[in-house]
Amino acid sequence: MDVLELARWQFAITTVYHFLFVPITIGLSALVAGYHTAWLRTGNTQHLRLAKFLGKLFTINFALGLVTGIVQEFQFGMNWSDYSRFVGDIFGAPLAIEALLAFFLESTFLGLWIFGWGRLPRALHAACIWIVHIGTLLSAYFILAANSFMQNPVGYRFNPETQRAELVDFGAVLLNKVQLVTFPHVAFSSYMVGGAVAMGVMLWNLRKRTLEARAAADAVETGGATKVAPTADDLTMYRKASRVGAIVMLVASLGVVVTGDLQGKVMTEVQPMKMAAAEALYDTYEKDAPFSIFTVGTRDGKEEKFAVTVPNLLSFLATGDFHGKVEGVNDLEPELQKKFNDGKLTSADSYTPNIMWSYWSFRWMMGWGGICMAIGVWVLWITRKGRNPVNRWMGPAALVGALSPVFAMSIGWIFTEIGRQPWVVYGVMTTKQGVSPSVSAGEVLTSMIVYTLLYGALAVVEVKLFMDYMRKGAEPVADDGEDLPGGHSDGSKNDDELSFAY
Repeated sequence: MDVLELARWQFAITTVYHFLFVPITIGLSALVAGYHTAWLRTGNTQHLRLAKFLGKLFTINFALGLVTGIVQEFQFGMNWSDYSRFVGDIFGAPLAIEALLAFFLESTFLGLWIFGWGRLPRALHAACIWIVHIGTLLSAYFILAANSFMQNPVGYRFNPETQRAELVDFGAVLLNKVQLVTFPHVAFSSYMVGGAVAMGVMLWNLRKRTLEARAAADAVETGGATKVAPTADDLTMYRKASRVGAIVMLVASLGVVVTGDLQGKVMTEVQPMKMAAAEALYDTYEKDAPFSIFTVGTRDGKEEKFAVTVPNLLSFLATGDFHGKVEGVNDLEPELQKKFNDGKLTSADSYTPNIMWSYWSFRWMMGWGGICMAIGVWVLWITRKGRNPVNRWMGPAALVGALSPVFAMSIGWIFTEIGRQPWVVYGVMTTKQGVSPSVSAGEVLTSMIVYTLLYGALAVVEVKLFMDYMRKGAEPVADDGEDLPGGHSDGSKNDDELSFAY
């Protein structure tokens, strides 16, 4: 591999790894804030226990996201210095605001929330976690504004003397048409992730603790040794929380579908080649373009042998009209060659991205999202009418349900970036032009290996901590939020409450 390929691989590894934590942070912070507020309004200690429980999982995720996010800043100077020099005037403003406003807002008020139990007035304390959540959204907004400039550069002028892009309209950057559809899509996707993670964690705990309760009840009947069993209130709490997670996930998924549809239309407008690549559409459809659900083609991908399609759907996704025209690769390639190779700032041998990756990543994104939604509906069904089921599929469903929207979002970003190639800033700068000229392939490979090994170690730490606290579950708490050593929130023991299990 040459320097360009290695630099792309390293950025892909570090970015996708970091992005695993981002939607969980946004989604879980909203749920923690919601449960904290519910406790404040109702005084129900179940809400308090869930707020603290999810708060611990959120904090673990936030810490790992922070560490991996810092590396992203290094990437621009390490392997992409020419790109950084070119767009530094544009990227500097949103990234500086993200760091100085949004990130410090998150970290400061998260510290106040963590250490403020019993010390801050209750309403002020609850407001702290809401500010943390607002900070996560602001952070996402400013970072997405920078990325949206890469997809659709606006609000700048090119200075031929310095060979740099210069910011002339910061408002245009913040209100980029791509940004206005991308941010709500990412926000709804993050709520979907948060709801799915909460659903999975609570479903796993519901099954585990229902089994413990039944085992304890059996021991009482047979006169064997018993352990302290979960109470009926515990199981009710986990059942309701799993349903809340499923409902949040399903409602958010509707927002994902709507905003994704809008995003597809804007994408077709600003990057028609990306839509053609997403559909592996080589020949232009003047009207009634079908959407391919599954296709088997020739080795080069230019001809299909078998396909499952939905008539007219691609026309609607691309244009909003079921009879709309959708351009194919074979027509777009010469158009882009003429547009960008005739005396323009930059040029490339081909303006067609990797078709296979674009086509399948687009479908894997939607497929994982659909799996998550199906599991959410199933969870609502098996927990209906106060049931505490012990189903052998609950464990796998908890795992797949929690991870599937995370996979969907990550694959969605892979599609977004691969589909833009060969551009690093669409129509302005190619990816090849952005790589650092003084960095060798050996240096990039060495740093990539080091980062990959480090991230592997961090993944072990993250999973171990997350699983440990998930197994502990929602611990008993006093009315002021202080943890109790065991039993109910009032400190009483559970030994006399075993018969509820059946």
